[in-house]
Amino acid sequence: MADQALDQLCVNTIRFLAVDTVQKAKSGHPGAPMGQAPLAYALWDRFLSHNPADPTWPNRDRFVLSCGHASALLYSLLHLNGYDLPMDELKQFRQWGSKTPGHPEHGLTPGVEATTGPLGQGVGNAVGMALAERWLANRFNKLGHEIIDHHTYAIVSDGDLQEGIASEAASMAGTLGLNKLIILYDNNEISIEGNTDITFRENVGERFRAYGWNVIGPIEGMDVESVSTALTAAKTETSKPTIIVCTTVIGYGSPNKAGKGSAHGDPLGDEEVALTKENLKWEYDEPFTVPAEAQAHFSQTAEQGKAKQAEWNAAFSEYREAFSAEAKQLDDALRGQLPDDWEEGLKGLFEKADPIATRSASGVVMNAISKGVPAFIGGSADLAPSTRTFLDGQGDIGPGDYSGHNVHFGIREHAMGAIANGIALHGGGIPYTATFLVFSDYMRGSIRLGALMGQQVIYVFTHDSIGVGEDGPTHQPVEHVMSLREIPGLVVSRPADATETVEIWRAAMNRRDGPTAMAFTRQNLPVLDRSLLGAASGALKGGYTLWESGDPPQVVIIATGSEVHIALEAGQTLGGEGIAARIVSMPSWELFDDQPKDYRDQVLPPSVRARVSVEAGTTKGWERYVGLDGASVGMTGYGASAPAGVLYEKFDITAERVAQEARNLVNRGS
Repeated sequence: MADQALDQLCVNTIRFLAVDTVQKAKSGHPGAPMGQAPLAYALWDRFLSHNPADPTWPNRDRFVLSCGHASALLYSLLHLNGYDLPMDELKQFRQWGSKTPGHPEHGLTPGVEATTGPLGQGVGNAVGMALAERWLANRFNKLGHEIIDHHTYAIVSDGDLQEGIASEAASMAGTLGLNKLIILYDNNEISIEGNTDITFRENVGERFRAYGWNVIGPIEGMDVESVSTALTAAKTETSKPTIIVCTTVIGYGSPNKAGKGSAHGDPLGDEEVALTKENLKWEYDEPFTVPAEAQAHFSQTAEQGKAKQAEWNAAFSEYREAFSAEAKQLDDALRGQLPDDWEEGLKGLFEKADPIATRSASGVVMNAISKGVPAFIGGSADLAPSTRTFLDGQGDIGPGDYSGHNVHFGIREHAMGAIANGIALHGGGIPYTATFLVFSDYMRGSIRLGALMGQQVIYVFTHDSIGVGEDGPTHQPVEHVMSLREIPGLVVSRPADATETVEIWRAAMNRRDGPTAMAFTRQNLPVLDRSLLGAASGALKGGYTLWESGDPPQVVIIATGSEVHIALEAGQTLGGEGIAARIVSMPSWELFDDQPKDYRDQVLPPSVRARVSVEAGTTKGWERYVGLDGASVGMTGYGASAPAGVLYEKFDITAERVAQEARNLVNRGS
């Protein structure tokens, strides 16, 4: 039988650690932790399977605090349960160099499974984690050897569920029947501007029931036993994800702020903290106090976690003996280790090929990769036939059968990005997503968080320029490549032809510390004759000399993607006129900037100030390489509806224009 007095002491210990953490920092969000403490305690004390001594244990349950502003709650839980997060770190909440930033950051704080804060993202991450668990279980579990078997839990807020990304992700989770996903919905009916009924009056339970979820509640979220009973029931569900609607009180215990928007985003204040402690019969005036009885109870988690992991290690040893090949494959996947021979299928691709769109070349490369990399998993936002991203013969992922490699995300770009982040965070899969480049705007928040977390997610974007043609300006990305380049930690690549496409895929697969975005053409492009030009492997360095008519050059022309062919034609025209021109293919700024200065100066000699950039997108930003004295050929506005060839002519992105800009610069210099 539960010791209710001990439970209440532990709940208040969590609650007041969070309150004191925010109060000392003089900033933060105390209200949500005060209301969510019973939910979190019930989950972490009675259900969550984890080992504080090894936060990366593969078969641990995952916990996502989607409402990341309640980070003080998570830090209190991590500290009390024995993670490497000393009390001094709680006292440095939101301060420079601490492991307790204002919103949880994956990779910084032990035990934080995902970087959250932008509302709704954690819901998508949790769906991705639950999908990864089902996928790995279907692929690797054997009768009597269920080595992948865990749940994904999340606490989400009213604010999370108002975001469109949460709706997208929840709809997909219901469609897939991810029964090991359990969400605790903190329904406190308060947001910053006041009661949620000013903007949010829907019946959340009925909404999720329509998505195909198992709905429990509303329950009394302030009661540990009620939450525990609901979690027990949720774990028996075999075909649907579960949402538990928990009625809570924001700022619970505060005499003057409980249930009010004022409890959300400001410290309670010294006087209100004292009143709250008195109201909840908290006998400890000293901040950051952990009563001995509570500490003794929380400390049991570490031993329980070690025992659970030891039991799993023994089971996995038996699995390894019985299924050595599968065990090695799983080991490699969880470590992010590619098979030794994974690149074999890339050899000889496109050596003699007719003109081909880089989106189609990418599809060929992806299918070759899928045969050599079992961890490769992904799909598109209902555009696989157009993005060429379906993996032939690799099976689909769907309700009841998660063993394939093709994910059908539906028209849910934002959730697609967050779910892919969740797959990567879980471990065991290298996820890719796909849509048209113009729709990268719809998933930008997820891309940014993927980069912030340093996750290996590969974003395939096709229809990359005005070359889209007749679909018109709504579908012609103009500013998008440059915009993606502005995301720190994201490598953006735009290959010139099929052979460069092979190399940028090679770079993306070998990149472990962050995401890659690739931009591919709809229109066919010639496959460059490499016997006369620089080797396509130069793309691995981001930029390289493709061709030149004289060394040292008088002018350097830098281009990406389909415009490399235009630049090459212009350079050959200039060479015929006696102007020494160098053509540089620069598929990736980021990879190029990572090269040693000597290499960069070799490709772009500092002494050559006559430089022209060519890209069918916005010219803003190209001064980085051409300088203020150079010229940029590209777009200064939106595109139009017409055949691609007509558009390039009308917008003056032509070899004649590039050659003339080069002549002007050379003549000016002379």
